[in-house]
Amino acid sequence: MIQGLGIDVVSVERMRSWLNDEALLARYFHPNERKAVAGRGSSAVPALAARFAAKEAFGKALGTGLQGLSLRDIEVRNDELGKPELVAHARAALALRERSIEKVWVSLTHERESAIAVVVLEGAS
Repeated sequence: MIQGLGIDVVSVERMRSWLNDEALLARYFHPNERKAVAGRGSSAVPALAARFAAKEAFGKALGTGLQGLSLRDIEVRNDELGKPELVAHARAALALRERSIEKVWVSLTHERESAIAVVVLEGAS
């Protein structure tokens, strides 16, 4: 059963300056995300924007926003086929357990100017 749904849009241009700010990247992105984005060349900025949108959408799906969570603890990665997955660490994982969330679904898309993410939280009741 769906327990939460969130959507967010991020300006790709807003993320462009973040790409060269290691302190900012470390504040908002999991180390695995920073490593993955660094290897993307020209698609690094849209990938960063989509991941940031997913973090915001995750907070909306929880219904609490990101209060009490660190964005670094919300990791977006791709499986071997390129499908995005959202992995919660630390306090983000605790928030899922407290709500009995069993599965997190994430979908990402981006164009030249915008990146959009949708997150669905699925649980038993």
